[in-house]
Amino acid sequence: MVINLSENYSLLSNWISELRDVEIQTDRMRFRRNLERIGEVAAYEISKVLEWEEKETQTPLGISVSKMLKEQPVLATILRAGLPLHQGLLNYFDKADNAYISAYRKHKPDGSFEISLDYIACPDLENKVLIISDPMLATGSSLVKTIQFLKEEGKAKEIHIVAAIACTVGIEYVQRQEPQVKIWCGAIDEELTAKGYIVPGLGDAGDLAFGSKIQM
Repeated sequence: MVINLSENYSLLSNWISELRDVEIQTDRMRFRRNLERIGEVAAYEISKVLEWEEKETQTPLGISVSKMLKEQPVLATILRAGLPLHQGLLNYFDKADNAYISAYRKHKPDGSFEISLDYIACPDLENKVLIISDPMLATGSSLVKTIQFLKEEGKAKEIHIVAAIACTVGIEYVQRQEPQVKIWCGAIDEELTAKGYIVPGLGDAGDLAFGSKIQM
């Protein structure tokens, strides 16, 4: 299941446009904040499909019956690029447990790369709702490997992926490998370069949010 959050116009489309804009991208704080906003919108939309229960609340004048989230999800993100998007999710699911995974492209001399996973900090995931955030769903390789890595910490009952921009190729790969996953994205692009970058995309989300790095 794939949900394109910009299929119908909303303010989210403005934030996606700013993320892509080469002039606005130079403002790192604004770039991070736009990713955070997209995470907040995704959290709100995902909350609509999660289990709820009724709860009585005492007000100064009587009793109110409200629908409340039955349980908090576990929020996971891929370091470092996923941190602003993750923060947006955490702003709304503010009682959630959190997981952090280092997954990065380890480049080879011939220009190809493999996904390297070196670190994980994670709570028990058994029978939990798991929401994984990564701003760019390009080839889908890092997300699939991350999901498989997280499965060692327990079998989640639901898995959601949140991406600011996704590529059709990556979406299809994730769906083939992990068909139970629901994908929520701010926009979908069709093209993927030979080096695995989304076109038109927005560039390197991690570098734009936090500064350039030494290539590993």
